[in-house]
Amino acid sequence: MTHTDSPGARSAPWVVLKFGGSSVSSRTRWDTIGGLVAKRKSEGFRVLVVVSAVSGVTNALVALSAPGGDIAQRREQAAALETRHRTFAQELGLDPETVIGDLIAQLHALVDDPRAAVSALDWQADVLALGELFSSRLGSAYLSANGLDLRWSDARAFLRAQVLPNQSDWAARLSVNCRLQPEPGFHERFAAQGDTLITQGFICADDDGRTAILGRGGSDTSAACFGALLGAQRVETWTDVPGMFSANPRQVPQARLLTRLDYEEAQEIASTGAKVLHPRCISPCREARVPLWIRDTSRPDFEGTVIGPRLADAAPGVKAISTKRGIVLVSMDGIGMWQQVGFLADVFERFKRHGLSVDLIGSSEANVTVSLDPSDNLVTTDVLERLAADLSEVCRVKVIAPCAAITLVGRGMRSLLHKLSDVLAEFGRERVHLISQSSNDLNLTFVVDEAVAEGMLPRLHELLIHAQAMPVEETAVFGPSWQELERGAAPLPSPWWAQRRQVLMQQAGQGTPCYVYDLPTVREKARGLRRIGALDRRFYAIKANPHPQILRTLEAEGFGFECVSAGEIEHVFNSLPGLDPTRVLFTPSFAARSEYEAALAHDVWVTLDSVYPLRHWPELFAGRDLWLRLDPGYGRGHHEKVRTGGSGAKFGLPLAALEDFAQEARRVGARIFGLHAHLGSGILDASHWRDVFGRLAAAAESLGTISALNLGGGLGVPAERGADPFDLDALAHTLAEAKALCPQYSLWMEPGRYLVADAGVLLLRVTQVIDKGGVLRVGVDGGMNTLLRPALYNARHEVFNLSRLDEGDAISCDVVGPICETGDVLARRRRLPETFEGDVLLVDTTGAYGAVMASAYNLRGLPAEAVLE
Repeated sequence: MTHTDSPGARSAPWVVLKFGGSSVSSRTRWDTIGGLVAKRKSEGFRVLVVVSAVSGVTNALVALSAPGGDIAQRREQAAALETRHRTFAQELGLDPETVIGDLIAQLHALVDDPRAAVSALDWQADVLALGELFSSRLGSAYLSANGLDLRWSDARAFLRAQVLPNQSDWAARLSVNCRLQPEPGFHERFAAQGDTLITQGFICADDDGRTAILGRGGSDTSAACFGALLGAQRVETWTDVPGMFSANPRQVPQARLLTRLDYEEAQEIASTGAKVLHPRCISPCREARVPLWIRDTSRPDFEGTVIGPRLADAAPGVKAISTKRGIVLVSMDGIGMWQQVGFLADVFERFKRHGLSVDLIGSSEANVTVSLDPSDNLVTTDVLERLAADLSEVCRVKVIAPCAAITLVGRGMRSLLHKLSDVLAEFGRERVHLISQSSNDLNLTFVVDEAVAEGMLPRLHELLIHAQAMPVEETAVFGPSWQELERGAAPLPSPWWAQRRQVLMQQAGQGTPCYVYDLPTVREKARGLRRIGALDRRFYAIKANPHPQILRTLEAEGFGFECVSAGEIEHVFNSLPGLDPTRVLFTPSFAARSEYEAALAHDVWVTLDSVYPLRHWPELFAGRDLWLRLDPGYGRGHHEKVRTGGSGAKFGLPLAALEDFAQEARRVGARIFGLHAHLGSGILDASHWRDVFGRLAAAAESLGTISALNLGGGLGVPAERGADPFDLDALAHTLAEAKALCPQYSLWMEPGRYLVADAGVLLLRVTQVIDKGGVLRVGVDGGMNTLLRPALYNARHEVFNLSRLDEGDAISCDVVGPICETGDVLARRRRLPETFEGDVLLVDTTGAYGAVMASAYNLRGLPAEAVLE
């Protein structure tokens, strides 16, 4: 491609392409850059490329320019940098001396510069600028040699540092902002260079022409400033990830790509911990109304994230949950601060005195607590000690560190509070030091101990989706998950029901609604649990699905059965005549005396979870071995209604009442044989059962009669196809560690939904398809009377059009039933092929808590059930 500088080209809009360090560190990546530049040129744009230093070079320059280094060390560091760039130039097929010889000379001259002895700020700026000067020079030469006339431009000739009030000398040289108002003649001078340019990120100049640095992450900001000054069509930031996500995808693989954000949302996400963009880079684009795109250099055709003006019809919702580590809290209190004029002025003057900026603020009549973000502060132990000494003149001071800030970001946060009960309950189990809610209604932040933050993130993300506070069905905002992107085009394993589609269509022809269960899938799940060697006994919680053929299948796989009513006990023995009673657990809650009598008559294991039965019916339990269900004070799970621990749940004996129970058991002559805790359902974190084991083992040690520990169930089942399944290997490792610590205890578990959910599907027939007010609703012949979980738990189930399984998705719709209730919605905002009356829909993962919870509400018939061998 040849360079053009015609009048028409000069009037074309600019597009700014920014490339980070990993994107400019190999010949292949520079070929990608060249291809992108050529493509934008062919689309009619003038192109400005802004580049960072080669990966790792800025860190090396920071080390070289650090105060206190000696001349020998600096010369050694400079030699390594020279070698790095000479080698890269040769890799690009360039003559190093011709292309970067003068920059190498500058590097060595700066090492021997008299200013180096005192690490002068202007000297540091000159050193740090070299990284981008090297990379831009190499890129210009390489792409020009390959037919793309990419002219080199010095950013310091066009970006001017802005002098701010109260700015420290360090910030005025090494962490500057840029003016966004172009100087007279700016556009003419810039256009005179040509229409295809490459320049440096990270650097600019002050009004005297001296080099200044925009701070770490400054290349993003440089690109945004150029975009604002040029009135660009857009700024494209090319990096090694495909965009912003709803959480850190390396911690939460199910985090969703955010395909569309407004400037304010993106600013909040960047400021609260996301590393994709530097927070400073968004403001220039917002002020100039220039869209900002985030793109992945390794996926150049992937759309990524677009950041632009707020959409007028944007609905409230959490877009992202982010974390920021290394937070320091300073808590200041004293009875004298209430209604004390000027108290906050006195306090914040002391923060200013020590060069510390404040991020979050929480206050009461007698306390003010603030957070210091280390990314914007030089927070050291010495600085904090001096700050505390100064603050002690006006208040009592407490420094709390290390902390982490967990922030929910999205529009209309206050209107979502009713959906955040599960999230708030999760924080309620941790020590929360500070809660902050922004006045612009864009974020809600919790500051917790740093050690717990990382483990909380996956649970919180999952809870937000289940509560529909994070509306991932909105395809205009939420794209594929990180896991799906990493998997790429590799096809998902075909589910059992897709392989048996014709059989299911024939079954639907016999009548719908109908649940269908695949017994091979049940066996597969059971055998996975059987391979966990640390488990001594396994019981199936039959409340999930008591179908006799499922019970017989699991009995053949060596499972016992956990029952919660006398009716379930009778059902088990009727389905499995001759079953050994020791393979049955009875774990009721607030059951009548008659139910205990029935269980004891069958000689099954009986569990108590309060002292009431012992005190009021002592004769029933005299001489018996009993299980005791404990409540350690918290619950877990995907929804508050499936959490079975904590003060808000009816289940379990509080740990504080353990000794009273033990005394009553001794009085009636009963022995506490085992301890049991089941704290909730839908748990995907295997470490949960390590916590349960630890609490039960500690209680067992105090009793001295315990032979077995029942860790409950609750193993999670992902709601979406392609999501990571529950990690049985992690659970096996966790239980093996527990068993090694306390080999004297037999380990039992009682999973339910995990064994059967994936084995079941619900077949429904489409009755009507109606568009009302822009919402397309697909009506089916079974609703909340057939499948209660969506209405009861906000549970998500995937829905497929089995009649048109091979057709592409064409519509977004709600799937609704025929029940006279507003809550009769099985699925919201789902993508389906174009769907018509008479089509068969399949609702996935309905083998648990489906038919067993169905009712004849509205006097509608119960669903049928069928089993596939």
